[in-house]
Amino acid sequence: MRRGKYDGDYYSYGNESSVIASRQSSLTLMNKVYLWMTGALALSAISAFLVLRDEALLQRAHQSYLALALIEIGLVIGLSWLIDKMTAAVAGALFGVYSVLSGITLGVIVSMYAQDAILPAFIASGGTFLATSVYGYITKKDLSSVGSFCIMALIGLIIASLLNLFFRSPMAYWLITYLMVFVFIGLTAWDTQKIKELSAVCDPNDEESKKIAILGALSLYLDFINLFILFLRIFGGGGRRD
Repeated sequence: MRRGKYDGDYYSYGNESSVIASRQSSLTLMNKVYLWMTGALALSAISAFLVLRDEALLQRAHQSYLALALIEIGLVIGLSWLIDKMTAAVAGALFGVYSVLSGITLGVIVSMYAQDAILPAFIASGGTFLATSVYGYITKKDLSSVGSFCIMALIGLIIASLLNLFFRSPMAYWLITYLMVFVFIGLTAWDTQKIKELSAVCDPNDEESKKIAILGALSLYLDFINLFILFLRIFGGGGRRD
């Protein structure tokens, strides 16, 4: 198709260059997201390991579990809602602090299950996360409706979990656990697609994109950790150690 004095080849070349640049930008930002997530998981793993190998530290973590969990929630809310008012360096530091605290509480959770459930849970959650995130990145299907449904389902399942603390129904416990696995599978794919879409319209080297990378890593980190905890329940048989 011709326009002005430029022929179709000119515009074809321009469009192809734009597409290539967009894909390179997307890959660059996605790489940063996965690097941030990997670093956060490493910090959490180290924190959990240190807690688990020290009985006194583990005991203090048990006693402070609720306070630590509330601080974690505060950090997630702060990063999500106030990141526009902070620099990328501050956001990254807060993400690091959150990862350490999350590792401590994760150590408490892991200590409640038999050790032989940990490796299968990690392999299952890692494989599920990888496959789902790859799908979210390569699929051309709009996953917005899936994401919205998963968020509503997650809210409902959290309420059901709280209610089951009083009713203590084993059937409800397992139903909620398996449904949550599917919810976080959907959220992982949706979060990956959202990050990809954002990365296609931003400069991977500016301050704003650095913040996007941190928020994206936080979202995927939460998806992975929740999948791990759910698979830990499944492979641990729901039976917690005394």
